[in-house]
Amino acid sequence: MVTFTVPAELRRFLRSHQRQGYSALFAASSGAIKKLAGDEKYIGGDTPGFFGVLHTWGRQLEYHPHIHYIIPGGAFDRSTGCWRPSRKDFFLPVRALSKIFRAKFRDEMNKLGLIEQIDPLVWKRSWNVNSQAVGASEGSLKYLAPYVFKVAISDSRIVNATADKVSFRYRKQKSSRIRTMTLTTTEFIRRYLQHVLPTGFMKIRYYGFLGAGSSLVLDDIRAAIARTLEFFPLPRPEPKEKPPAVCPHCGGQMVFWYRLETVADIRPRKPG
Repeated sequence: MVTFTVPAELRRFLRSHQRQGYSALFAASSGAIKKLAGDEKYIGGDTPGFFGVLHTWGRQLEYHPHIHYIIPGGAFDRSTGCWRPSRKDFFLPVRALSKIFRAKFRDEMNKLGLIEQIDPLVWKRSWNVNSQAVGASEGSLKYLAPYVFKVAISDSRIVNATADKVSFRYRKQKSSRIRTMTLTTTEFIRRYLQHVLPTGFMKIRYYGFLGAGSSLVLDDIRAAIARTLEFFPLPRPEPKEKPPAVCPHCGGQMVFWYRLETVADIRPRKPG
């Protein structure tokens, strides 16, 4: 999973230009992935396949726009018809992705004539990109699934609501303790409404061989991946050595001297 996040100085602009800003976020982040995936230093495949989900809220309903991408570990090479796998624990360098992401977003703003409305400090900040190997895809899909249809806050999290105040439950990141926050009704409505997307805006988008306009057949992609696995078999785990026997009384390591055979051990067996 790869997550693209913008600097805090850009959030006010995005909130005021959601349709253009969110579309630019998708274009810039997906373009950064495609560009680096085609680099021979990293993967060398001209057609990766991935999809992204726009997420705008934090746990306390604050405005925090970012995009989560689910990306298979590799890319398809049209010139050879082969699958180019990435490393198991590494997809693409996040620092390089960050710089390309920032540059492409700036290009998009220039095209739209909105560059002058953005704080110049934004272009001097490091734009945060996080890449994490998740292993089997089921876990990452389970994590993203609620964001596809869920709104900024569910009814189950609201503890109390009056004409003046609203209280709701939340958990801080990397913490299991449940906390309660109370906001004025006006502030709660303000925080909630800033996550309402523009009419008709698509917050899930597909790219590469997963895109609707791709001429590649997914069965061909699967076959190319299977061929790669044949050439690069998964390593077998080495057998674990048995721990040495220890004395149950003193805990010292026991040394084998001899085996005492019983009468049953040396009794000859009857023929047949």
